[in-house]
Amino acid sequence: MMIRSLDLPPTDAEVDTWLALLTAAGAADQPQLPPPTRGEVAGRLCVPPARGRPVLWAAGEGAGAAALLLFTEEGNTHTAFLDVLTVRPQERRRGVGTALWERVREELIAQGRTSVAAMVDVGGPGQAFAESLGFENVLPMAWYEQELPAGPAPVPATPGYELHTWHGLAPDAWAPALATAHGAMEDAPSGDMDERIQVWTARRLHALQQLIIDRGGELTTVAAVTAAGEVAAYTELVLPDPAGVRALQHDTVVTPGHRGHGLGRAVKLRMAAEAAARHPALRHIATTVADANTPMRTVNASLGYRRERDTGIFQIKL
Repeated sequence: MMIRSLDLPPTDAEVDTWLALLTAAGAADQPQLPPPTRGEVAGRLCVPPARGRPVLWAAGEGAGAAALLLFTEEGNTHTAFLDVLTVRPQERRRGVGTALWERVREELIAQGRTSVAAMVDVGGPGQAFAESLGFENVLPMAWYEQELPAGPAPVPATPGYELHTWHGLAPDAWAPALATAHGAMEDAPSGDMDERIQVWTARRLHALQQLIIDRGGELTTVAAVTAAGEVAAYTELVLPDPAGVRALQHDTVVTPGHRGHGLGRAVKLRMAAEAAARHPALRHIATTVADANTPMRTVNASLGYRRERDTGIFQIKL
């Protein structure tokens, strides 16, 4: 099986082939999920990530593909993330996946990486393949999904806090405080992952937010702020395709000094109301939560999130 590296950005024909591959694999492995849109796939392939250097491979004529992210952030240049390693269903068990993995592994070793991680669904064909290569589940987690209610749910009062909503980039005046609040993610469960959380600055925050926009997506942030200008809690919602029916709940954080006041629930309820009003086609919000993150799982359960499927961060040492 011929494996070839793709130039960056890939051609329109290569994007179309990649989309067809992901659509076919998704229909076989996750038929309950909506297929990816072309805009979403093109954005991820054609706009380079802010955190590292991507490398793409294609196997045959749409038989398989792999996408590797080599981190360039300080403190993470020893590791990488395997974002995609997918084989068309009718081409499986013919050595395509193994051939792709060998190219990925060669690149990792050539770049001096000592580990690589990937998000893998538990119980699916990806888990069996990953474990056959030596990957281990270092952070058990699950996908959860919430169906947007027919009408807006009441947002509880937050005495002492004001709820702010920002679409797109966070305002310059609030970016430093929001970056500081992002730092509270350091106490979230991370298992035995080699990847290290980076120091959050306003510049880094804006770079990651701009990436979502440049890839054709839409970002909304809801924050609970104090009279002194501190961001006490926030949540982020991303629509990879603004016309899509499914959004992704990114980080939700309540900073240590403000926990126990219902802020996590309040910002998420305001977020759901904003999303329903702004995106009439939106039907579902999905998110991942580590199994060890009991407080966030409790908040999500109270909002109607249901556990959709088990997944995990699988990692291998090289």
